Amino acid sequence: MSLENTAKTPSVPPHFYGRRHGHKLRPGRQQLVETVLPSLQVSIKEADQTLNEDSFFKPPIKDIWLEIGFGAGEHLAAQALNYPNIGFIGCEPFVNGVASLLNAIEKSKIANIRIFNDDARILLPVLSENSLGRVFVLFSDPWPKKRHHRRRFISMEVLDQLARLMQDGAELRFASDHPGYIRWVLEHVRRHPDFIWPVRRRQDWLVPPVDWAPTRYEAKAGQRGVQCIYLCIRRRPRSDH
Repeated sequence: MSLENTAKTPSVPPHFYGRRHGHKLRPGRQQLVETVLPSLQVSIKEADQTLNEDSFFKPPIKDIWLEIGFGAGEHLAAQALNYPNIGFIGCEPFVNGVASLLNAIEKSKIANIRIFNDDARILLPVLSENSLGRVFVLFSDPWPKKRHHRRRFISMEVLDQLARLMQDGAELRFASDHPGYIRWVLEHVRRHPDFIWPVRRRQDWLVPPVDWAPTRYEAKAGQRGVQCIYLCIRRRPRSDH
């Protein structure tokens, strides 16, 4: 299944902020990008209205989960190994992170991951309504300066898209070590009619979910003595409206 990402859709965001390239890839990882990535790549073409996500995965899967900005892919690879009957789509424009995930996929023979190696905001409009059982946004760039807040991934527009895509009761997992970004996300979630943060006690945001897979960004925060926050946000049932 070759799914080359060679075209953009009319929904391309006007600006992309962040890095697409880091240090030069080692020959082995460059080869993975050239030979393995094309078979796992999710493509978007000008004529596409809605993608058929189920067709990406064989054998048939029980659900589809999306990770937006998977970094080096540690969390995504671990989740895919823990849930072999779930199809995972990972979004990451940083080629070095994509290469790291490809290396994990090859080493562990992971068959249930597909990759969109571009800005997730391009992909969201063409995914099927009611198709996602879980979404992860973990340690995305907080853009801490006030003049950069508009660059933050979580916005009302993105929440609108996620509300369309997520199944009733589906979970949006957001994690960050930046208090300002946590407040930003909660403010947006509380304003959005389709989401709820069903928190009951302090441990609900201080302790990660039981099936959590650590990331290198989380480890770096711990080394600095910074507390990470874990938000488990739910998509309200459509019948509530």
